[in-house]
Amino acid sequence: MATSLFTHGRKKLGAPVSSRLLLFLTCVTFFALFFSFLRIDYGSSIITDTVVPEIGDGFCNFSYGRWILDPSIRSPRRYDHTCKEIFKGWNCIAAGKSNAFVILKWRWKPHGCELPQFDPRRFLEKFRSKSIGFVGDSLNRNMFVSLFCALRQVSNEVKKWRPVGADRGFTFLNYNLTIAYHRTNLLARYGRWLASSDTGSLESLGYKEGYRVDVDVPDGSWIEAPMFHDVLIFNTGHWWWAPSKFDPVKSPMLFFEKGVPVIPPVAPDAGLDMVLQHMASYVENNLRPGAILFFRTQSPRHFEGGDWNQGGSCPRTHPLSPQEVEEFFSVRFNGTNVETRLVNDHIFNAFKDNKAFHILDITQMSEFRADAHPSSSGGKKHDDCMHWCLPGITDTWNDLLIAQLDLITTQN
Repeated sequence: MATSLFTHGRKKLGAPVSSRLLLFLTCVTFFALFFSFLRIDYGSSIITDTVVPEIGDGFCNFSYGRWILDPSIRSPRRYDHTCKEIFKGWNCIAAGKSNAFVILKWRWKPHGCELPQFDPRRFLEKFRSKSIGFVGDSLNRNMFVSLFCALRQVSNEVKKWRPVGADRGFTFLNYNLTIAYHRTNLLARYGRWLASSDTGSLESLGYKEGYRVDVDVPDGSWIEAPMFHDVLIFNTGHWWWAPSKFDPVKSPMLFFEKGVPVIPPVAPDAGLDMVLQHMASYVENNLRPGAILFFRTQSPRHFEGGDWNQGGSCPRTHPLSPQEVEEFFSVRFNGTNVETRLVNDHIFNAFKDNKAFHILDITQMSEFRADAHPSSSGGKKHDDCMHWCLPGITDTWNDLLIAQLDLITTQN
């Protein structure tokens, strides 16, 4: 039967030639597919990933896939650079970043399915009279602004306010939908600590100053958020691996539990585990009935040639290849950006048995996108290789969030 598929002019190929040709084409096809998972092919405009997601019960893992260049995209699909809520340093189009429009032409394609495109009007209607809170560091603000700007394009009757300690908040009046951002670096309360005597437990160990972190006390900016919001998206991570902010010698993180120092003092990674455990318990015990909880995974940085304060930069204009992703982020290489996967290890471990929280895994899709940071156009003295251009990749994060919300609400 196979030989009948190969013809030359009007004659069928002879069986020996056909068999050899079929064997040859089979081998070529195998090696082509194999190496396609190991390279970046700008000719085909696809960046492929080696990870195959688990698919069960008819649902696809939206977090794993590849970026596809779509030249048909001529302009931002949901909002543009004129949205006033975009922080100046993230507005890459207005700042004239050379690839600001090219960033938007890359579309995320999960393995085995399509990530539904965001419909802002449908979202506003579905979440009418609800409240959505983003709780975390400035990367969660990046995501919050993306959602606000998309919704603002289709509903301009907006009230600006700051509900329950939020840094920023808006209500879309025609739908009574509120979205808010609660800024918190560590989730837990923290502040400067100075030795007060020579007899305290920390003082007796030689500590003179540092930062007190109360692992069981939520930061005041979001302590009332669980009682107010119907959907909550949490994150933390960047500040935990930040020696420039918490110098381990000059200003270490000193952890307190139930008001007293943790003795012996523990390292920041152990402190992070304690905070995640306590904060998850606090949220679950103070939650609105029916509320939906997410914990977002770590957003990757893409510094090359050093960290942000060491002259590091992010000059890429195309997404990374899978090999380059491993060079950037593999724990075994212990590079500048290694904290991405280290933080995720703690997040996954903290929530692996937790039934209340859903993991919003944006890391793998974001690791490829070294091209999508403000870089030298961020208006800082150093390159910004941590935050993301807007419009940009956090729009896809929100696509993922909304797809997961749809699945959860459908199941419920």
